[in-house]
Amino acid sequence: MKRYVGLSFLAAVMLQAGEINIGTVTVEESIDAVKVNDVSGEELKSADLGEALAKKLPSVEISRRSGIANDIIVRGQKRDNINVVIDGGKIYGGCPNRMDPPISHVLTNNIDYVEVEEGPYDVENFGTLSALVKVHTKDPEEGFGGEVNLNAGYFDYKKGSVTLRGGSERVRALVSFSKEESGQYKDGNGDKFQDQLIKAGTQKKYLYKKEYEDMDAYSKASFLGKLLFKITDDQTLKLSYTANRSDDVLYPNSPMDAIRDDSDLYNVQYNIKNLGDYSKDLQILYYYSKVEHPMSTRYRNSSNGPMGEVVNDMLSKIYGGRVKNTLEIGGTTVSFGVDASKRKWDGSYYKKSSVFWRKSINNAITEDKALFLTANRAFGNNDVKLGVRYDSVDITNDGGFYEPSYDYLSANIFNTYHLNDTTDLFIGFGRSNRVPDGRELYFTEKMKGMLIGTPDLKRTKNDEVDIGVKKKFANASMKLKGFYSKLKDYIYFDMKRPQNKFVNIDAKIYGVEFLGSYLMSEDLSLEYGLTYLRGKKDEPLPGQTDTDLADINPLKARVAANYIYDDSLDFTVELIAKDRWRHFDGDNGETELPGYLITNIKINKEIYDKIKLTFGVDNLFNKTYASSNTYNDLTLVATGASKKVKLNDPGRYVYMNVNYSF
Repeated sequence: MKRYVGLSFLAAVMLQAGEINIGTVTVEESIDAVKVNDVSGEELKSADLGEALAKKLPSVEISRRSGIANDIIVRGQKRDNINVVIDGGKIYGGCPNRMDPPISHVLTNNIDYVEVEEGPYDVENFGTLSALVKVHTKDPEEGFGGEVNLNAGYFDYKKGSVTLRGGSERVRALVSFSKEESGQYKDGNGDKFQDQLIKAGTQKKYLYKKEYEDMDAYSKASFLGKLLFKITDDQTLKLSYTANRSDDVLYPNSPMDAIRDDSDLYNVQYNIKNLGDYSKDLQILYYYSKVEHPMSTRYRNSSNGPMGEVVNDMLSKIYGGRVKNTLEIGGTTVSFGVDASKRKWDGSYYKKSSVFWRKSINNAITEDKALFLTANRAFGNNDVKLGVRYDSVDITNDGGFYEPSYDYLSANIFNTYHLNDTTDLFIGFGRSNRVPDGRELYFTEKMKGMLIGTPDLKRTKNDEVDIGVKKKFANASMKLKGFYSKLKDYIYFDMKRPQNKFVNIDAKIYGVEFLGSYLMSEDLSLEYGLTYLRGKKDEPLPGQTDTDLADINPLKARVAANYIYDDSLDFTVELIAKDRWRHFDGDNGETELPGYLITNIKINKEIYDKIKLTFGVDNLFNKTYASSNTYNDLTLVATGASKKVKLNDPGRYVYMNVNYSF
């Protein structure tokens, strides 16, 4: 797409920014985080939280793999460089090829709001290198109420969900059920999954068998249950359980599809306030999560070969907890505590569907123990936040490979200067760390048993500075933010190495982000944002010449106009644009992709006081585009010319939802 598209959006965002205070506020800006509200109400068209965040936040990109369960990229980083916590607990997907990223194990209909904290400023959670995504699911409420949602859309999409909540002041409960399924989406050319593969020249062995080429893209069901006990005015106990069950999820540009993807999340939170001078707030958290993820060549031509159907059956588990105490010391709010977790990742290949072949990851266990402290204090016009964390990590395996240990310190300081009642200036410095995971250390390729992982990888260090300004006007607000991240021993994929393909490199990522909103009248408001990034290796990899870093999306902009006709009717028109890929890592599988401009519309209409209708169209003009590149850290199918196959995003998608609340 021509550069004028990006420039026209840049001109649009130079309008005075605005703070919207009418209707449902979708995005809120604080100094160090972005909060996306009413996720279950706003994101009706699918369960995919990754896609919802990529639409709302310019700094979040999607790594599209399928019609559901897509991963996210924040500030050019993904995988374990982004920390995802659900109600304080952690979950890791089972798939080494990211078919089931952590963010896919919580569905939009169960979410209240999401907070995205960019940068190395979290010390309470293990492994936050570049961003923390905190997902908060719905809580029980007093009284009795609930809602029913029925949704249908193009590509044979159907979804139903029911939420019931109620109770007394002391005891409350919530249960939520959902079920959804969808056929394969069509891109802007009208091509389904098999059509895209054939047009790309995909090798025949990766194509779907004739009897499966038109099968549904996925089916998905979920359950959320919560109990809240208010033991005393100062003591609260919260118990929750989430179950997700997915079947036959197709990943067309991967060699395998997910036969099923089942996850269970258990969470216990106990909170005590006002224990005395030494404890104003004591929080105790325990969590356990498990993911079962068998993936297979069952639906592909490759399963007709002598090996028959090949299955990679993966299991991921983690349990952990945190104790955090908060008190006031001479005008300073201090929080400190302990955080610990134990993660297990195991997988086995089977041929002829059930004959054990070899291990893919052989019982990799990552055990972390940590101490952390934060302090917040106001000095005149300055609000200063300080954080420190010490981690001790041990990683073991049953494959006889090297077992590393890591001990390290993370720290940060963030200052906000209140220039006046409407203007805040801020600057932050921080170092964060992330140890390699079981895939990066121990993953073994199936055909020759070649070790793709590199057991002696170093941990990645992120030294970063963030600086910016937040400004309020009479009818507007804006936040402009720049950052520079220096990555030491960044874990990277070198496709030209015959084995041990994960390597440590030094690199840098820097960029600028702009978000704002503008209340044009009592009925009309604008939201808009822009993100621009660059990522560079300090030196090209051995035998290569490209110094561009992978996964660095080009200039992206979003503008949304919200119009309230009356108390029962509102409209939203949204434009999302991305420039063409000018900088990409061609030595490691990425290619130049064209830019795009897509238009989405949505209409909400209340009928009486309890029924709400939503009608929407995404990609109104049926553009053909791809939002994700082909970096070889993912195992993607290849063409006859050995080029990796990209996957186009959906074309025009029309949907309708009926919501009944009581």
